[in-house]
Amino acid sequence: MKINLFRAGGVLAALFLAAALAVAGEDGRNVLVLTSTNSATGNDVAVFKLNTEGTPSLSLVDLLPTGGNGGASGNAGAVQFKDNLGAVANFGSNSVSQLVRYDDFIAIGSTIKLSQGCLNPDSVALADDHLFVVGANCAESHAWPEGNVDGGVVALTDPSAGQIAAGKTWAAVTLKSGSVLELPLTRQGSLTGASATVTLPSIANNTPLGAAFWGDVLGFNPAHSADSFALVNKTGTVFPVAGPAPSYPTNAPCWIAKGPGSAWYTGNSPGKAISIFFSDSQGGVFYKSVPLPGSPTDITVSRDQKWLAVIYSAGGDGYISVYSIDGYGDLSLVATSSSIGVAGFNGVAFSQ
Repeated sequence: MKINLFRAGGVLAALFLAAALAVAGEDGRNVLVLTSTNSATGNDVAVFKLNTEGTPSLSLVDLLPTGGNGGASGNAGAVQFKDNLGAVANFGSNSVSQLVRYDDFIAIGSTIKLSQGCLNPDSVALADDHLFVVGANCAESHAWPEGNVDGGVVALTDPSAGQIAAGKTWAAVTLKSGSVLELPLTRQGSLTGASATVTLPSIANNTPLGAAFWGDVLGFNPAHSADSFALVNKTGTVFPVAGPAPSYPTNAPCWIAKGPGSAWYTGNSPGKAISIFFSDSQGGVFYKSVPLPGSPTDITVSRDQKWLAVIYSAGGDGYISVYSIDGYGDLSLVATSSSIGVAGFNGVAFSQ
């Protein structure tokens, strides 16, 4: 496959849109990082505050019971936040808890129930005025922030959903069993209720996990393939991209976040790293991996695209690390949380 935009490592950086790194809280609000404890006997949202003054820190400021149970595994996107509202999936309670920001505080809002018969939500997405949810047997959209089901419910016969993401005209669900579903959207942005399977090439069809959109182009991770990053446009055309070598089981970019410019960041679980890719809309290239102390299980980029957060487990404890993103897409570690007695977090999101 011919990649027109990439010739050498130095050119990769030049492709980036120049952006100066701004200090946290420039609008007067703290930068908060949210994750879920995912406990099967009582899910909590852990809220951390990023402090970049003096000695940077990422300190726990609140632990909020959602009123539901966790228990999800092998998923990403369990926590999302946009503007002053967020959502967290309660896998064991068949519900989603709304999160509300007041000044520098997060509170639990309303409880959103799934459609009748839909079970075990493990991934959510927020786009425009809709909440998207996928679980063991359904994908559905809800009017946001009201919470009522809006649009058609998509029945799933495959219980292996890893993540849901939403673009401009279509949404996508990755199925760990080996496929990606295309879910068309109505003009109002809800699911139509229809679905189609994206035909994946043999070099990029093993264990699709993470999913994120760049406009209407989907980036996803066929984690156990040699081409462990791939793009899909709205016509269903797939553009595979080779990942770090050696491939699975040594490296496996599993979970993905879209960064500024042409950058994509992936949580490389067995490689214990953040693996960075650059792309245009029809292909890309692996850039480099940034080592982590443990195995990442989700990754996100702030909406102003100046910060990256990754959750990982090491030594029996869960941690969050926050990195600043420079004008070339490179990462610099800012702060890492201390252990709070949780073996592993599930889902991660910024609130600014």
